[in-house]
Amino acid sequence: MEKSKNGNKQTYQLTQTGIDKLKEELDFLKNTERDRNLEALKEARAQGDLSENADYEAARDEQARIEGRIKEIENILKHAELIREDKRNNKVTIGKTVRLSVNGKDPVEYSIVGSIEADPFNFKISNESPVGKAVIGHKKGDKVSYKTESRKEINIEILDVK
Repeated sequence: MEKSKNGNKQTYQLTQTGIDKLKEELDFLKNTERDRNLEALKEARAQGDLSENADYEAARDEQARIEGRIKEIENILKHAELIREDKRNNKVTIGKTVRLSVNGKDPVEYSIVGSIEADPFNFKISNESPVGKAVIGHKKGDKVSYKTESRKEINIEILDVK
């Protein structure tokens, strides 16, 4: 969770795509998963003795997981701050896509997103990640470096900002 610009209220910084994905997941959980889980609970109850009924226990655990995730998503959406794309600004900010060369290796393109949307396997890195922190506020052509927790120095060249 990130602090908002006013410094008081806690918010989750999300792109419109991130907000849409969470709304889609919430809809799926409420309208599909809940119904499927209720059916599993009914079937397990029909088996009789609930004290030693593994199917019933599994369905109850699944129900708790579903309801917990619903509450989590509702909280995130309630406190979401939409990341607005600023096309006039050529600095690296949340919501921008950057092409980086790390330690002189082949360039890779990343989207800078809030921590909730981070997905390194799909080239979405958090503004709170070491690389995200290092490049935020810089512009095309800048060379930045940071030290990892193991004290290894990482050198990054910002090749493009979109």
